[in-house]
Amino acid sequence: MSELTIDRLIRSRAAQDPAKPMVIDPHARLSYGELDRTTSVFASAFVAVGITKGTRVGLIMPNGVRWVQIALALTRIGAVLVPLSTLLAPRELVAQLRVAAVQMLVTVEEFRGHRYLDDLRSELTSPDDLPALRQIWPAGSLLDTAVEESAMGMVDAMADTVAPSDPMAIMFTSGSSGPPKGVVHSHGNALAAVGSGLAARCIDTDTRLYLPMPFFWVGGFGGGLLSALLAGATLVTEPVPEPVSTIRLLERERVTLFRGWPDQAEALARHAETADLSALRPGSLEALLPPELRSQPGARAKLFGMTEAFGPYCGYAADTDMPESAWGSCGKPFEGMDLRIVDPDTGEPVPPDTVGEIQIRGPHVMRGICRRSREEVFTPDGYYPTGDLGHLDADGFMFYHGRADDMFKVSGATVYPSEVEEALRTIDGVRNAFVTNVGGDRVAAAVVCDTKTAEQLHDKARALLSSFKVPSVWLVLDSDDAIPRGSTGKVDVPALRELLMQC
Repeated sequence: MSELTIDRLIRSRAAQDPAKPMVIDPHARLSYGELDRTTSVFASAFVAVGITKGTRVGLIMPNGVRWVQIALALTRIGAVLVPLSTLLAPRELVAQLRVAAVQMLVTVEEFRGHRYLDDLRSELTSPDDLPALRQIWPAGSLLDTAVEESAMGMVDAMADTVAPSDPMAIMFTSGSSGPPKGVVHSHGNALAAVGSGLAARCIDTDTRLYLPMPFFWVGGFGGGLLSALLAGATLVTEPVPEPVSTIRLLERERVTLFRGWPDQAEALARHAETADLSALRPGSLEALLPPELRSQPGARAKLFGMTEAFGPYCGYAADTDMPESAWGSCGKPFEGMDLRIVDPDTGEPVPPDTVGEIQIRGPHVMRGICRRSREEVFTPDGYYPTGDLGHLDADGFMFYHGRADDMFKVSGATVYPSEVEEALRTIDGVRNAFVTNVGGDRVAAAVVCDTKTAEQLHDKARALLSSFKVPSVWLVLDSDDAIPRGSTGKVDVPALRELLMQC
């Protein structure tokens, strides 16, 4: 586990390179020195209104410089940050505030049609609905808080009491089904997890990093904000990624590394014919790179992780081809992560090349889950059962096979949706594919493709898959916007199944 805390890291970066840009959005930019100064002022304002070490503070705000300042100011003084999705419906918002026992809530009043204070008022029937919540602040009003000299003086003293083992954040996640979980991470385990993957993600001090993930997800918070802070890099972000505005931002800020969602990179590439993206270097998503810098399909690792591991825990250098025997894999577990594959029924480890449930253990794994005992979360020997399926080959490369609760049987044979999806994505013209079962044992696929009919896709699939894996139900879409997703952005499998049952 890292010996760093957020406060120590900010001080170190500000001392080393105070003038270097730390974070840039379309309307503001902040150097490392300014980050140190402004988060100290923000922290003083938080102290003045009663926030102290251990206080759980929810934050609802789109990506931008201000999100960074508020979040890091809170964590510097040992408050526990609870990033909340800007996509939450009122009922979901109340549920997450309750699960995390949020005591203070900082929120923008409105974003993309959501009015969060109105949503809370409409959903709450009495103060007893959220007994821990003491106060709600519109984000802008915090800066109007009068800061007494005593509060200013307390910031350094409070920051000095924060240890790497202290909780830093509660990140919400959900699987393909079931309620969201509040995952608790400490300063030490989160920063160590981020650090273990920096080299594989090609992030160093010279990187100008863009990724589309919101900061309320671990992909944005860990993979973006904390990655830049830990590496001494520059983070470029925006509240609402759109192809035209994003391309202009990439050009203007000479972004060198584009990480994130492959489908967004592909959408951007369709609008980037005249754009100057020459600053992008290998390790970026390949749809935005010139053909001579791209690899063969499957040659580069598909970084793999989860909120419980504070991001990727398995990978390989993103600018380097893996050994050919490992093509299609997620690479190898990062240092600090123990990984084993077990039989889902018995819990016993299985031999190499055998599909089973992935279990992880180590100093980079979460500290726990809100309202669950350690015995409910971990095995007796300390492993976390992820619910993901995979296999390890003889060389230690990990191959992903989907979720344990997503696999299903067809005539007694096991179908892994991820395997079928991967095969369908190799068909010319297919941009994305989503697979599940309908009626118990029928394979169904929603495919994003504007060049082929369902019949043509079926014929192509027969040449790629065993007969029992070939979808018998097809939905052809011109965009994956119609694919139902939960508030954490993952595909809502039950809702997808309902959609496909209508075909």
